[in-house]
Amino acid sequence: MKTAAEVCVNSDVSRPHSRLSNESSSVLADDVRLAELGYKSEFRREFSVVETVAFSFSIMAVISGISSTLSLILASGGHVGLVWGWGIPIPFVLCVAAVMAEMASSMPTSAGLYYFSAKLAPEQYSPLAGWITGWANITGQVTLVCSIDYTLAQMITTAIAAGTDGRVILGPGPTYGILLAMLFLHGMICSAATRVLARLNLLYAIITLGATVTAIILLPVCAGGNRVSAKVAFTSYENFTGWSNSGWAFLLAFTVPMWQFTGYDSAAHISEETAGAAKAAPMAILLSVASVGCLGWILNVAISFSIASVPDLLSTPLALPMGQLYLDIIGKKGMLAIWCITVTVQFLCGAAQGVDASRVVFAFARDNALPGSRWWKKMNHRTQTPVNAVWLVMFLAAACGLLGFSSAALTSLASASVIGLYTSYTTPIFLRITSGRNKLVPGPFSLGRWSTPIGSIAVAWVSFIIVLLCFPTTSNPVAADMNYAVLLIMTVFIFACGSWVLSARHWFTGPLPNIDGGSMTASFNVYEKGVRE
Repeated sequence: MKTAAEVCVNSDVSRPHSRLSNESSSVLADDVRLAELGYKSEFRREFSVVETVAFSFSIMAVISGISSTLSLILASGGHVGLVWGWGIPIPFVLCVAAVMAEMASSMPTSAGLYYFSAKLAPEQYSPLAGWITGWANITGQVTLVCSIDYTLAQMITTAIAAGTDGRVILGPGPTYGILLAMLFLHGMICSAATRVLARLNLLYAIITLGATVTAIILLPVCAGGNRVSAKVAFTSYENFTGWSNSGWAFLLAFTVPMWQFTGYDSAAHISEETAGAAKAAPMAILLSVASVGCLGWILNVAISFSIASVPDLLSTPLALPMGQLYLDIIGKKGMLAIWCITVTVQFLCGAAQGVDASRVVFAFARDNALPGSRWWKKMNHRTQTPVNAVWLVMFLAAACGLLGFSSAALTSLASASVIGLYTSYTTPIFLRITSGRNKLVPGPFSLGRWSTPIGSIAVAWVSFIIVLLCFPTTSNPVAADMNYAVLLIMTVFIFACGSWVLSARHWFTGPLPNIDGGSMTASFNVYEKGVRE
């Protein structure tokens, strides 16, 4: 096994009389910190601060996310659900992001959330905390890849239906075929080297931002005389959920933006590929959530002004009502033009999420926590990325996509991805404000004395949202209307707990160092000498 000094010293600093550049100094400091956390550096640190922000922003693709969930949020309150169902959750999500950013700054490793849980839990429960958090995060990551790409397939079928004036309506079978094609393309992209991925994600963010701003301007302008008044846009309430209690129906609107606000933990998962990760990761988490929240709310307001009739829009034969809204406002050619851009954004979103999910699988396998870990933690010698982990994610997402043959199961899959991810988000946050209150060594970004109150708000909010995500959309559901998210999540939970009791508790010890921690002093000496010279 290599020592920390051998791992951290690269060609730029192995000559002790050479002056370190700022970039080399930053990279070496990152590798020293990673070695302190117990891991050797295996990735190339090719993500800059801007590219790390772009990566998190791309995963929460604003325009495509809103386009794919418009029917759900409109059903829960009409114009009010659209505008305020999105706006109210933003400050609470920022609380979750703030505590996550603090932990990512302190412990910048691809292991991310399950590493945080393991280190902040009481010592005797550390392996169990890491085990449960890791499985919850992997469940959310893989199902999110499937949800994004299945929605992408639905967007493509919507474009085909609109382009043929409804003559060609593709059913679940062809849609699943499109899903498989998209997963294959994403697998190819996600297998690329880190440098390529970093540059691509910057392009993703630019396209996403441009498309969102275009839609914000285009919708109310082209709606013309069909624009509704400000009173209607901000205060008109309509309930199409099937629940008789209007207040409860409106609360269900909160679940829609929560699907959008997922994946910002990606900045933590690529921290081993980021230069200056202790500063870049928290910055990316906070900036991406804040920007997506603001842009999304403005876009929803623009959409609200453009909707003349919520019932008519929800009754469209198209797979996604947003396509019908474009048809009504800007016609067939205009709709197809902006829809192609939206499809592109969703495709890029899926590519970014595939990278994120593969890094989670790699990190968990690096600690030997997955069946076949020796395969999934293997790095490709040419790209220096975990290509095997990428294709495992794509295979599992394809398997989850079979649920798309049932609309209820597909909706439940989306809810399950949010529940899985936010369970993995809130577990280390809960430990941060309880047993780990005095364990966290602050990084460059720290909440200080505000960590406990902000963390408490975050835990309360996520607990509330998880309950909402488990409810069906109607008060008297039949099998076709049921929310099977609980079933999906409980299946994984029972598997994780069962495997822990029967096996893992005997061999899984939590994050498993793969570097000789006793040689850290040598690493610091090399780093300090290089900086001085």
